[in-house]
Amino acid sequence: MAFVNENYLKLPGSYLFSEIARRVNKFKNENPDADIIRLGIGDVTRPLPPAVVEAMRHAVEEMGRAESFRGYGPEQGYDFLREKIIENDFRPRGIDLALDEVYVSDGAKSDTANFQEVFGTNNILAVSDPVYPVYVDSNVMAERTGMVNAKGQFEKIVYLPCTEENGMKPSLPKTRVDMIYLCFPNNPTGMTLSKAELKQWVDYAREHKSIILFDAAYEGYIRQDDVPHSIFEIEGAREVAVEFRSFSKTAGFTGTRCAYTIVPKEVMLYDSTGKAHSLNNLWLRRQTTKFNGVSYPVQAGAAAVFSEEGKKQVKATIDYYMENAGIIREGIEKAGYKVFGGVNAPYIWLKTPDGMGSWDFFEKLLKAAHVVGTPGAGFGASGEGYFRLTAFGSRENTERAVERIRTRM
Repeated sequence: MAFVNENYLKLPGSYLFSEIARRVNKFKNENPDADIIRLGIGDVTRPLPPAVVEAMRHAVEEMGRAESFRGYGPEQGYDFLREKIIENDFRPRGIDLALDEVYVSDGAKSDTANFQEVFGTNNILAVSDPVYPVYVDSNVMAERTGMVNAKGQFEKIVYLPCTEENGMKPSLPKTRVDMIYLCFPNNPTGMTLSKAELKQWVDYAREHKSIILFDAAYEGYIRQDDVPHSIFEIEGAREVAVEFRSFSKTAGFTGTRCAYTIVPKEVMLYDSTGKAHSLNNLWLRRQTTKFNGVSYPVQAGAAAVFSEEGKKQVKATIDYYMENAGIIREGIEKAGYKVFGGVNAPYIWLKTPDGMGSWDFFEKLLKAAHVVGTPGAGFGASGEGYFRLTAFGSRENTERAVERIRTRM
């Protein structure tokens, strides 16, 4: 008899975005003529930059010739891509990285989910609330969270509410925690931390020997000067932080899959005797065992992001989405909604009217306006009463969606 990993049975019935898709498909089947505008899942709609396409085309042609064919690549990623990452994303900000501190992967979602594998199951983790579901679900699968309580929260997780009272920014834990998940610019709220605010987290982690798992997938959308693009802009962060980055939302790689994670050599984990072990070495051991690397054509395309033409094209794409964010934010505010985000991130976090539940608002928005968004409750207990819209639609659909919300809701 084969037995199930019973931790999977603690998870919600389906992943948040799978449940949204199920409800939308049901409505579509019942209303086949409905013109549905999707501003829910954070998938991009703009095509890959031409510089990326050309680089990938050339790389595929290389793979078709015996003299330039490549088989298994290095699990950490090809040097040509890692060098460009360091040169373009970190060195201009005064951040020095070694080549073997950069790990190329098939997505920030994969890395944020998998990284917890190198941590002991007795570690106490803290997450902001609301929170990207993958951080929690992956730790549930690993038996690190305990059971669900009456609020729908796991008993062993320290939840850090992001509320209107604290500006949608989590407060430092009141008790010791070992693993801290931070995402800034934040998904789902679109909010950011200043350098001074982020330094408080780094100082906390240094004092308690905690590790910050910092998701910076949306750093390319930052517009304001005092908002750090990397946690490694903060003094001491190399001792206590790992950073996740992605080409998905900046260069359109959601369907192509390429990202990278920075693991400084100073970060340590400790065994039961108190002996320190390099997190960089542990992650290398994990990756070489379970991952064979991102394909050569995809990495060649990612490297083209850093060419002069690639930079211009990616900037144009990000500007396009941020213009969408401004259209949504301004339009929703004029319609009378209280709004957060949309300034340094492609997400708009709105308060549902009259205390309406976020899933109830989802259903009303779908049925009345034929617009799809994401219920805040899907991101955690503190997300109840809020709703997320994304700026990743086309300009036409963005404008149409705002008009429908204004006139039909």
